[in-house]
Amino acid sequence: MRIEPRKEDLEELTAAWDGERFGSGRPRVPDDVLESLRLATTEEAWSCLFQAGYVRQFAGEWRETHPGTVVVGRAVTAQFLPHRPDFDAAIVAAGEREGHLEGDKQNSWVIETLEGGDVMVVDIFGKIVEGTVVGDNLGTAVASRTGVGAVIDGGIRDLHGLQQLEGNVNIFHRGVDPTPIRGVTLAGINIPIRIGGVTVLPGDVVLGTPTGIAVIPAHLAAAVAAASEDTRIRDVFGKQRLTERRYTSAQIDVATWSDEIESDFQQWRKEREA
Repeated sequence: MRIEPRKEDLEELTAAWDGERFGSGRPRVPDDVLESLRLATTEEAWSCLFQAGYVRQFAGEWRETHPGTVVVGRAVTAQFLPHRPDFDAAIVAAGEREGHLEGDKQNSWVIETLEGGDVMVVDIFGKIVEGTVVGDNLGTAVASRTGVGAVIDGGIRDLHGLQQLEGNVNIFHRGVDPTPIRGVTLAGINIPIRIGGVTVLPGDVVLGTPTGIAVIPAHLAAAVAAASEDTRIRDVFGKQRLTERRYTSAQIDVATWSDEIESDFQQWRKEREA
């Protein structure tokens, strides 16, 4: 058994992605797409994904270490299960074969795999008491490695220390408790996991906003970014035309503009970008 999938297994799992990959096989959505998505709203992302047939891509009701800080990054997934002695022994042995020598620090194994632009996404089945995946020390390691943060469907500890982390870092979590992590075993890294009602694959793009967590499949990230940009530009146009009283709110605030307004928008956009 393996803690992390083989490269070919990751490639098969994420076969819809045809772009660049990390050495592990995990999709590497380009940095410019991530930057564009940083301006997207949850609603814009959700709408685009829903239209593409991905209807279960949002998880809400989070706490944040840095409320209001938007998180965008490539998912590194991890799953923990309730501790069982024989299973834990098998995982420790597999970890040793893969270079993870401290069997009692399995949450650190995940952090060691992180790179710049990653988001650590952890399914620890909502466990808060003794489900604290990071405190201020490991949280600092996450922040320094990724520059982004984490999504933890479970607990954290040392909240005051985590709140001192600087930059665009934010850790979404379910609750805070002073206990250390224990009574769990790491089931795998970069495997499919569940966060709330969402299935997350390694390399998915995580968009974390005050609304919640949107999980964007890697192969749809560029399309979501483009659709979000189009929506923002249309909002500028619509508000300008409303201010000019050229159209009524009923004409602008609709799902699809009339041919007249759409033609006006396309000409306005062309002149704006010239």
